[in-house]
Amino acid sequence: MSDLTLYGHRPSVYTRVARLVLAEKGLSYDYREVDPFDPDAKAEHRTPHPFTRVPLLEHDGIKIYETVAIARYLDAAFPTPSLTPDAPRAVARMAQVISIVDAYGYWPLVRQVFSQGVFRPADGLETDKTEFAAGLAAAEGVLEALETVAVEGYVLTGDTPTLADCHLAPMIAAFAAASEGRAALTRRPALSNWWCKWATRSSMHQTDAGFDAAHPES
Repeated sequence: MSDLTLYGHRPSVYTRVARLVLAEKGLSYDYREVDPFDPDAKAEHRTPHPFTRVPLLEHDGIKIYETVAIARYLDAAFPTPSLTPDAPRAVARMAQVISIVDAYGYWPLVRQVFSQGVFRPADGLETDKTEFAAGLAAAEGVLEALETVAVEGYVLTGDTPTLADCHLAPMIAAFAAASEGRAALTRRPALSNWWCKWATRSSMHQTDAGFDAAHPES
């Protein structure tokens, strides 16, 4: 038994962020699947998160929630291999990518494009085309900002993993599961190059919830 326990929901991109960090650091852990959307779930399937969200990490008597806090904790508590760069500019860009994803990227990439274009059809539900189109439009600015970071080369190179990669990859995997998302990504060469490298990492295969695009395009 591991002394690390992660409570999560497999379709959740934020659960996948935490699982990617654990995988990239080579850490073993107990995984407990919970359903934050079912208020009537049995006790063993309820999240211990005080706001009924996921993920939540338990380690050595402490419970940590909020994905950024979990990722930072794992990287500090288990320092090898480090997922935080040494150079100050790279650290700043890493934090910037994570903030871009949370503040501006999650909603259009995941909740609009992925949910409306992939998740709902897979569940036999109708796509809200207005929401889907709005997500694609909003994603343009997000992708442009990330492309600028990738071109600069401090992070998002695809060669040296950081917390920025782990935070962004689940969002791009969801977005690129829609053909329109993949097309938008291909218009950003540096970001596409990063994604082609990241999409084939073993950590991505280990954490795939079944929605990843089979063949990400460069």
